[in-house]
Amino acid sequence: MKKIILATGNEGKVRELNAMLKGRYKVISQNDMQVKEVPETGTTFIENALIKARNASLQSKLPALADDSGLQVEALDGDPGIYSARYAGVDATDKDNIEKLILNMDQHSNRKAHFCCAMVFIHSANDPNPIIVEKHWDGELLREPIGVNGFGYDPIFYLPDRDCSSAQLQPKVKNEISHRGQALSELLKQLLSFE
Repeated sequence: MKKIILATGNEGKVRELNAMLKGRYKVISQNDMQVKEVPETGTTFIENALIKARNASLQSKLPALADDSGLQVEALDGDPGIYSARYAGVDATDKDNIEKLILNMDQHSNRKAHFCCAMVFIHSANDPNPIIVEKHWDGELLREPIGVNGFGYDPIFYLPDRDCSSAQLQPKVKNEISHRGQALSELLKQLLSFE
């Protein structure tokens, strides 16, 4: 089984991606390899995913999988966007970020939002042809959190077609339909076509 390094320090993402990749690859977290994170200086999800993948591959000498994802809110012109994880500040918790977003959305009737996930796979740090996939997951914002599963903005991300928040979904279901699940599925199709 091939080893790849998962370029994230976010344990929620590690859990989700490990569940989705199970059996295909031996996934090693960058935390397990003592990979030092680098600043995400990109201006898009794709740029940040590439920065993370190249850094993890360079330090570990393994192929790397990285994603950068976030919530984009129509009424806020796409914010919090690439700043989703630190929307309420550098050391903000999920709860802090949710509270700030609820406050900023207080006067808005347009509740449309989507999660965006850019996912990148590279064979080496200098791979000139990375596999890049970007997927969206549409929903609406709730005025208060509901549900206990997931992480990040899941408790306020409402799915009209399922009549629940993404935090109310069972993890297996979320992994199949989420922005990250869609991106990983597409990335794996492309990856397997090269092998």
